Amino acid sequence: MPPIISIRNLTKTYASGFQALKGVDLDIHRGEIFALLGPNGAGKTTLISIICGIVNASSGTVTADGHDIVRDARAARSLIGLVPQELSTDAFESVWATCRFSRGLYGKPPNPGYLEKVLRQLSLWDKRDSKILALSGGMKRRVLIAKALAHEPRILFLDEPTAGVDVELRHEMWDMVRGLREDGVTILLTTHYIEEAEEMADRIGVINHGELVVVEDKATLMRKLGKRQLALSLQEPLPAIPPALADLPLELSADGGTLTYTFDVQQEERTGIASLLRRLAEQGVDFKDLHSSESSLEDIFVSLVRDTPPVRAGA
Repeated sequence: MPPIISIRNLTKTYASGFQALKGVDLDIHRGEIFALLGPNGAGKTTLISIICGIVNASSGTVTADGHDIVRDARAARSLIGLVPQELSTDAFESVWATCRFSRGLYGKPPNPGYLEKVLRQLSLWDKRDSKILALSGGMKRRVLIAKALAHEPRILFLDEPTAGVDVELRHEMWDMVRGLREDGVTILLTTHYIEEAEEMADRIGVINHGELVVVEDKATLMRKLGKRQLALSLQEPLPAIPPALADLPLELSADGGTLTYTFDVQQEERTGIASLLRRLAEQGVDFKDLHSSESSLEDIFVSLVRDTPPVRAGA
């Protein structure tokens, strides 16, 4: 099945000479939740803005369900819903009126039944006659999603969808997004909350300095790049790691009381732990407790961003 969004050699250079995007290639699969991570200024919003027709690319192509976003802009745009980070709505309109107007902007005929379904799905039905001005911040964000869904798009972009909302509402919105995916909507979200991507995404892309550092299935990414550690609390502090153990990936805590052994999660059957314990015993190093831990997606993200140097314009 062809990707619902296909991006090829996409670049964006602003008049100032700043290269916001540098040859981005990316396919978004139909029906997936794709999380795009990156630090501020990495190119996330520029990429989304180009796909949604808000910003013009310097070069490259983007298609949405086979429609070129430039040559066939109207058809491409009708497939896409965008939920911006900023809470920008007509504060004096009612929830129902703003959603009905948004649907009409795309030339869709009135469909009260569909709008009711969207508002109920977003827990907004009881607020349909309320002025947006009177709603809480979380409810206003739900209205933005309802507006984006009003014209029945098959692709939904969520730019920092849970920014500024409380933890309870964030989890409610995660459930709502999963429900949209079950209805066949493809979702691309940007987020600063690593746990949001870890909780929701099928695949993850990391962008930094305008370049995609990695695009990978979430589970595969964590398996490939994650590390596991075994921390051993020693019976007696060590002044240093014994020379006979210097070839092992060991770190000694500042107080000498804990040895930490790091191993690759891909080597499930060859972790080296049995050999480690045998060699510790041979050196007379006893431990009283041990526990293991595994890298989180946040650890992987920080490592990827830290290890990606900036690319100068024209390089």
